[in-house]
Amino acid sequence: MKVAALFSGGKDSVFAVYIAKQWGWNITHLIAMFPEKKDSWMFHSVNIHLTKLLSIAIGIPLLRMQTKGEKEDELNDLRNLLGSIPIDGVISGAIASEYQRTRIERICHELGINSYTPLWHKNQKMLIKDQIDAGFIIKIVGIYANGFDESWLGRTLDHKTLEELVELNRKFAISIAGEGGEFETLVIDGPNFNRKLVLDEIEKIWHRDNGTLIVKKGHLE
Repeated sequence: MKVAALFSGGKDSVFAVYIAKQWGWNITHLIAMFPEKKDSWMFHSVNIHLTKLLSIAIGIPLLRMQTKGEKEDELNDLRNLLGSIPIDGVISGAIASEYQRTRIERICHELGINSYTPLWHKNQKMLIKDQIDAGFIIKIVGIYANGFDESWLGRTLDHKTLEELVELNRKFAISIAGEGGEFETLVIDGPNFNRKLVLDEIEKIWHRDNGTLIVKKGHLE
């Protein structure tokens, strides 16, 4: 099975790659879409520039494409990129987003390949627990929902943090896994990493009730 994996450097895309490798699949490429607009409908944009380093750390070649990030039109860019490589299917880290899943499936149908979503409808608390227990080091790099404050930026997603997310889910009905865009993550190390991503220079941007941690400089050790 030759597949490509949609890849942002966030926890779910990294974990989907990890699972597919455990299945013995040949992941020929990581696919990173670079939206010009921060609020792309389909594609994660926070620290997307780090996918180049992360692809080296994981040992899978990266294909990247710029997209304007405009609703529906951005799908054509993904279709063109996927259509340029010889693969049997595409892996994505979708958990609960019908918007994302159905559009990826439509592109795959048009290209005559398969769509695989190994995390689809998994229990979100158990899913994050599995990621932590597997040894992934996950940083929170964006927060965009009620209940969060600036102290969350840069936190490591560990068991204590997970319990706090469960409590925020109880109080504010946020997605524990951030599937509704409540928070964004960056994986800096894990069991499928050959090298760790070190964050040398960061900038925290805070706007009253939401914020982003931008990695301005990093290296692999």
